[in-house]
Amino acid sequence: MLEQVQKFLLSRAACEGSGSLNKYADLFYKLDVNKDGKVDIQELQEGLKTMGMAVGKGAEEKIIAAGDTNNDGNLDFGEFIKYLEEHEKKMKIAFTSLDKNKDGKIEASEIMNSLKGLGINIPLEHAEKILKSMDVDGTLTVDWNEWRDHFLFNPADNIQQIIRYWKHSTVLDIGDSLTIPDEFTEEEKKSGQWWKQLLAGGVAGAVSRTGTAPLDRLKVMMQVHGSKGGSNMLAGLKQMVKEGGMRSLWRGNGVNVIKIAPETAMKFWAYEQYKKMFTSESGKLGTAERFIAGSLAGATHKPQSTNGEVMKTRLAVGKTGQYSGMFDCAKKILKKEGVRAFYKGYLPNILGIIPYAGIDLAIYETLKNAWLQKYATDSANPGVFVLLGCGTVSSTCGQLASYPLALIRTRMQAQATIEGAPQLNMGGLIRKIVEKEGFFGLYRGIAPNFLKVLPAVSISYVVYEKMKEKLGV
Repeated sequence: MLEQVQKFLLSRAACEGSGSLNKYADLFYKLDVNKDGKVDIQELQEGLKTMGMAVGKGAEEKIIAAGDTNNDGNLDFGEFIKYLEEHEKKMKIAFTSLDKNKDGKIEASEIMNSLKGLGINIPLEHAEKILKSMDVDGTLTVDWNEWRDHFLFNPADNIQQIIRYWKHSTVLDIGDSLTIPDEFTEEEKKSGQWWKQLLAGGVAGAVSRTGTAPLDRLKVMMQVHGSKGGSNMLAGLKQMVKEGGMRSLWRGNGVNVIKIAPETAMKFWAYEQYKKMFTSESGKLGTAERFIAGSLAGATHKPQSTNGEVMKTRLAVGKTGQYSGMFDCAKKILKKEGVRAFYKGYLPNILGIIPYAGIDLAIYETLKNAWLQKYATDSANPGVFVLLGCGTVSSTCGQLASYPLALIRTRMQAQATIEGAPQLNMGGLIRKIVEKEGFFGLYRGIAPNFLKVLPAVSISYVVYEKMKEKLGV
């Protein structure tokens, strides 16, 4: 093995005169602890840790996957050298694109301008923090050698991925939130990681909705019955338990859980398509474009989910024994009211998406960016609790803007179950509610809706992270 490596080094050095080749050979021998001529994931992880090279989570697996041309799960000497040389070329392109003034050094102002292109405005001191994480000689600038050594074992391939490395993003399903997951990288799409993240988000959404289902049913009951049902949440919960027992608190949750997976998949697919339409030539997607793409994605997936909403509402307001399950509910609705009944409340549902999705996305990005500007660390990672806080506040603001339309939708879906009630359209219902209950009647049931936001977000995040670990994301 040693003889083969020596021949390889001599032939490559003769052709290229590469000084970095010997350096890479030295790295290989340091990492190849058992001296079998191959570097596996464990050796890579332990070796990089010993050498004090900080890499992102899962970076070692990505390096092995990218360089392992014979698919044996290891990197032999040739694969190791080839990977690092190819990676160095990509890092050179990234360095050059960031070095706007072409002086061979990256300065704080260039870091600031690059992040600004992603909608992140950071002050000078935070740009200097990023530089210091790479700056070896203390000049507050980063030359090519410092850049290459810092990102040598970071699997980011281009400047967008490097900036993404500085800018943390996440995917969360937070119950009724219409927030679209942040875009996946091309690498994640090609490797199949995206569907695992969607699956993790779907399971997290199912668990969080099940955990907060009693509050959700209480909200629907208060929306439908208005002032007749009273506004005392504790009394409402007691009445539901008295009428149908503890299990009745979860009535309608089955439909709610089943529709999560197709909703999430459709929403993500639609968001990807609209994002392509609105992305500029520079590859940037600003807040306004995200607002439009998110709203349109929500509007696209809603026709497929409206019938599930109708069944959830009917099951939630129905009395014990009225329906034996979701299929019985669907059959009875179809027999008595026809196919059109499954699309009741469609108009307010669609109209409610625009303020909700737009405000939710805009406030989430604004709050996260504000935190980054004030407290950003070297990797610009907001952390779990900051993201949870941003998601909770943005979701709450979105609900305040769209809740009246959500209430009208629920009333339209349920009014056929109230004997003697006229079948009013959206405008008629709004007038009736305001005349009878006042303006705040349009916010009937919002208290239990607010109460479920924080536990839904928290449960969802914990389950999402655990699912990602199980799926190997």
